[in-house]
Amino acid sequence: MPYFRSATPEQELGKLPLGSRPAKRRPTGGVESLRAIPWIFAWTQNRLMLPAWLGAGAALQQAMLAGHQDQLEAMCRDWPFFSTRLGMLEMVFSKADLWLAEYYDQRLVDKSLWPLGKQLRDQLDADIKAVLTIANDSHLMADQPWIAESIALRNVYTDPLNVLQAELLHRSRAQEARGEEPDARVEQALMVTIAGVAAGMRNTG
Repeated sequence: MPYFRSATPEQELGKLPLGSRPAKRRPTGGVESLRAIPWIFAWTQNRLMLPAWLGAGAALQQAMLAGHQDQLEAMCRDWPFFSTRLGMLEMVFSKADLWLAEYYDQRLVDKSLWPLGKQLRDQLDADIKAVLTIANDSHLMADQPWIAESIALRNVYTDPLNVLQAELLHRSRAQEARGEEPDARVEQALMVTIAGVAAGMRNTG
């Protein structure tokens, strides 16, 4: 998947000095050979958080369009399993960032793939609105303000790391495309941003 490989640091994960197993089952394989944890980890890094929400919000929207909004709202109020699931989605949505995800696209992704990135961001935005409608809340994590505050405080430090990471990825890949030797300072700084973003997100895969 060219978009995934461009918009996330998936290609660079193998350079991280951690983990007991390689990121891929086959070193020469494509995205289909990627292990589950690196797949989620990579999408977390660019703040799109795709594997955690893709499909869930669309299903909720479809149910609402089919006339089941009242039933969904009742399930949210009265069924702990369902309300917990929505709460988990809200936590993921709180850690996602549409602006940063778009910035990664602008710095790293070929323009021919930008429509796919916009489609995913639009879907994320629609999913957030659907969950807020079902929960009858005006903002995310309204019933867990301490978690919302914790995420907001971490984002103050994590957001600049994301901007820096996108720039470092751009420089590193440009050097590789020109056939130049990797700049050790760029590579080291890139690894630091990956570790920093992972620490800020906490649940990284």
